[in-house]
Amino acid sequence: MGVTMRAPCKRSGEKEEQEEGVAAAAGRLAGAPEAEECSDVDSDSDREMEGIHGPGGLVKDTLYLRSCQAHSVVPASCFLRQVSTPELNLRHHGLGPQGARALASALTSNPYVKRLDLRDNGLCGAGVEALAGALSKSSTICDVDLSENQMGVVGVQAICAALTVNPTMQKVQLAGNSLEEHAAQYLAELLLAHTGLKSLDLSYNQLTDHAGEILGPALAENTGLTELNISWNHLRGPGAVAFARGLEANIFLRVLDISYNGFGDPGASAVGEALKTNNVLEELNMSNNRISAVGALSLGLGLRVNQTLRILVMSRNPMRGEGCFGVLKSVRDNPMSALELLDFSEIQVDGEFDDLASSVKVLLPALHVKTAAHRVEYRKELLPVFTPSLPASVPK
Repeated sequence: MGVTMRAPCKRSGEKEEQEEGVAAAAGRLAGAPEAEECSDVDSDSDREMEGIHGPGGLVKDTLYLRSCQAHSVVPASCFLRQVSTPELNLRHHGLGPQGARALASALTSNPYVKRLDLRDNGLCGAGVEALAGALSKSSTICDVDLSENQMGVVGVQAICAALTVNPTMQKVQLAGNSLEEHAAQYLAELLLAHTGLKSLDLSYNQLTDHAGEILGPALAENTGLTELNISWNHLRGPGAVAFARGLEANIFLRVLDISYNGFGDPGASAVGEALKTNNVLEELNMSNNRISAVGALSLGLGLRVNQTLRILVMSRNPMRGEGCFGVLKSVRDNPMSALELLDFSEIQVDGEFDDLASSVKVLLPALHVKTAAHRVEYRKELLPVFTPSLPASVPK
């Protein structure tokens, strides 16, 4: 298992080394000659000036370098190289709270960056707070990844408040940030207030059943979100049911990943009820949710009438062949079904199921049925929300 350990939120490195790095960068900006040839490891720092592009580039780099000096951090050469590009990728750079403060100052006046990737930088609540100020004012950044930054409730409160007043933002990733039920209220406020947000990733957090009770009503009222990934959390019991009821009233969401939670049979039944009236959802991942054959049969009641769902993933549930048979039978009984992929991976089925699958194939030739014994090729790619990158803190 590959697990990356990150130290608690604090500034890393010695202050003297940081100040030397800042001074060196400032010296190169002023045209000072190199004292000696650097090693391959330090080659990125020696090419900082390659990032200056077009009118005003020098001014922006100067602002960033001065901000780094003020906050006693070593400038990120990647920023200098990407300062005038649409995507700024600084993931895994160990910026920390101070580095985030320095970056925020430079982002405030940057008209180029549209996508900001700061995954795994140990920003913590303080660093995210600093960036939130810049994001609230940006008229260009529409896609931001703040996953794996230990932001906690302080950070999520700041970022949600900033995004609420910024209609430009369309995609936000907050995976792996140890977000608990206290964060749910701020996330709910974001869902209620932001109509331009299209994609939200909350996977690999610690959102509980109470969080589900808060997020469910917000999901019902949300107008705009089309992709939501809330996999690898702790939605179960009444929270799972409340969340599913929110899906019933939602009229915008097209892709939903609730895999690796604890919806169980009550949650599956609530999702089935939602599918009876929801005429928008196209892709649903419910794998590994403790759904038995009873829950699968309840879910099937919704599949009998639903006309929009194209992809349903039910793998790694204890529903056995009986549950798979019941779900497939419900699909067979719906001549208007739009299903193209029914995924029962890692669930054993019997010959009776295989016979049913063959008869359903005649009625719905576009349907692909996947089981433990039968692997099928489904050529249409799933949307990115179904294939999230695994956080560094989670075993692979």
